[in-house]
Amino acid sequence: MPHPPVISIVDDDGSVRAATYNLVRSLGYMVHTFASAEEFLRSSYLNNTSCVIADVRMPAMSGLDLQAHLLATGRHLPFIFITAFSVESDRVRALQAGAICFLIKPFDGDVLIRCLDTALAQLGAPAIE
Repeated sequence: MPHPPVISIVDDDGSVRAATYNLVRSLGYMVHTFASAEEFLRSSYLNNTSCVIADVRMPAMSGLDLQAHLLATGRHLPFIFITAFSVESDRVRALQAGAICFLIKPFDGDVLIRCLDTALAQLGAPAIE
């Protein structure tokens, strides 16, 4: 049986990390959480992550900067961005760089699930039923 896709959640807000983890884990995916972009980049899960769910605004390295860094190093991972601060220039930057979705907190869980399905379909990874 193939391993489930690995979803990495990067958000400096612990309550958002936990809620997103619980939702994504309940779908049957392997989920890892990180309090910062730097923590994710140092992790052993970087190379087997199938999709990143990241906050846009975080101290030090933002989610947008994380996406740009990964692209610059040849890693083309699907990104789903979440933010409490909807700034049009952030949304445009994220989507132009290939983000799957740009969600405003609080967001509906079903919308996140559809975004995940879209992201994993682009990779050819099976959605968990």
